Amino acid sequence: MLKERYFIFKVCHSCMKLGKEFFEGHATEVAQALLGKVLKFKGCSGIIVETEAYADDGASHAARRTKRSEPLFEKYGTTYVYLNYGMYNLFNFTCNKDGPGGILIRALEPVDGIKKMKRRRNVEKEVDLCNGPGKLCQAFGINMKQHDKELGEVEVYDIGLKPKMVKTTRIGISFSQDLKWRYYIKGNSYISKK
Repeated sequence: MLKERYFIFKVCHSCMKLGKEFFEGHATEVAQALLGKVLKFKGCSGIIVETEAYADDGASHAARRTKRSEPLFEKYGTTYVYLNYGMYNLFNFTCNKDGPGGILIRALEPVDGIKKMKRRRNVEKEVDLCNGPGKLCQAFGINMKQHDKELGEVEVYDIGLKPKMVKTTRIGISFSQDLKWRYYIKGNSYISKK
């Protein structure tokens, strides 16, 4: 599991905190580069094991410029949170300084704050805490208050992992279904769906 490697790295090395410049590239590049990085927020952390890229394709909020989608056009390296089906918060990063883009964080392998996550999610199995975009927001306590914020409360760290990756099509969309813009760590049991 990745978490053992995380703890070894944490003890032996200093982790590199990522800044805004990490998110300058196209959504497909940044989404792949985020795999194996650590997401931290208010005492909880997890290794990013699954992402989806969105640019100006038909499935993206950036397909149309609206008040909600404005951060995807105007900024990169900020947070983008939205309510899906009126029930689930979904967490993204804005990217691509040359055009609209965002990366949906689909799944994490939990590392720190697991007791807190279990309480928030009301589940016992660690594998069920963050294996979906709505679940990870609930586990981490991420909500609309984190929308359109600079990196700060939410932090991302490079711990030196270079995992093997699978590219496939995105989940739950009606447009641009053929694009292989979903990425996950090969063999990881914490992803949302194979």
